[in-house]
Amino acid sequence: MPRIDPSRMEVPQAPTETYSTDADISGADGAEEEEMEDVEGGDLVENAETEIIEPFDVSHLKEIGNLASWTVSTSKPGCGVEALRSEDSNLFWQSDGPQPHLLNIHFFKLVSIVHIRIFLDFENDESYTPTKMSFLAGTGHHDLQEFVELTFEQPKGWIDVSLDGVGGRERYDEYPAGDDRQTSGNVLRAFVVQVRIAENHQNGKDTHVRGLQIFAKDDTLGRRAPAEEFVEARDGRKRNAFIGLEEPSWMRDPELR
Repeated sequence: MPRIDPSRMEVPQAPTETYSTDADISGADGAEEEEMEDVEGGDLVENAETEIIEPFDVSHLKEIGNLASWTVSTSKPGCGVEALRSEDSNLFWQSDGPQPHLLNIHFFKLVSIVHIRIFLDFENDESYTPTKMSFLAGTGHHDLQEFVELTFEQPKGWIDVSLDGVGGRERYDEYPAGDDRQTSGNVLRAFVVQVRIAENHQNGKDTHVRGLQIFAKDDTLGRRAPAEEFVEARDGRKRNAFIGLEEPSWMRDPELR
């Protein structure tokens, strides 16, 4: 028998092709098409979960909560009005009784409210988080009227309370008497504001509110005091004139704190 040289033998190579079924191919194409549709339509789940709402700019306003007396229907020890009014969002008002839970804010004078916001935190409070609350206002507890109702799912952070169409204006001499525009403003003029919490997440009994702020227009912004300065007139003579300087805080009208 002739000898066979092993070095000259050809070893068959294993096939390197990959196979896929028609179902796999069509499924991949379908997934790509759905992904493209989501991108074009802006319906990505990630975007929905991380939606960021721009907060209302309150830099030109002043917080007037210190002009009012705050009371709550019930509260746990150490979790009352003082915790609610604190600037620390880790503190909160916790109720301790049946619903609805009430927060009453009674001002010592008629105020013109231009913005209200409330701080809620579902991640930390869970079943204590309000899901339905209403805001009422009036001259006293006998004539309170609801001006807005809010519903939530998983709120977190500062939430603006709408004052659209509450009917007040900062100035009532802008339009003649009887003009409909006299009562078409968005300024809430009231002595009393009440917050009524009717429902909590997962039918929770008690509630947590981590902050509530009430704002009015800051009349001190842009206020000017006269200051004397010499200017040269057309005839070449120097005469007295007045220019605007910012009025120091000690010259302004005192505020009740």
